[in-house]
Amino acid sequence: MTEKTNAMRILDRAGVAYAVRTYAGGALSGREVAALLGEDEARVFKTLVVGGSPRNYYVFVLPVSAELDLKKAARAAGEKSVAMLPQRELFPLTGYVHGGCSPLGMKKRFPTFVHASAEGKSIFVSGGKVGVQLEVACTDLLRLIGGTLADVIREQA
Repeated sequence: MTEKTNAMRILDRAGVAYAVRTYAGGALSGREVAALLGEDEARVFKTLVVGGSPRNYYVFVLPVSAELDLKKAARAAGEKSVAMLPQRELFPLTGYVHGGCSPLGMKKRFPTFVHASAEGKSIFVSGGKVGVQLEVACTDLLRLIGGTLADVIREQA
């Protein structure tokens, strides 16, 4: 059993069922994480943070094999445009490091959008620590983070 993370404590306090899966190897690509877990890439999600207008930040949770469409993300957030947060700014803003960023338990709650493909499924998201993934029902995740389902991925060519 791995040490409890803030994300796990939030799920515990809310009485939400979840499963913990761990892997070794450090901060890997999402596709590598899905392979190590033996899970379909469509069920393993990554958490991305973007900035909009000054001091407005947004969180997007999407399948590891997908790419965030910044125009769709801006529309979902009600912004003219958004840009990926530079990696060096991730920890001071969220309290999480690259490869361990969870939509649960950030320092501050940001508007969060989960890709619509998660609807009705249980998905894997980071447990808030590199090497820890949590399987949780999308409905429970949305409720806890105040999230919204949105189509925010770039169409595959």
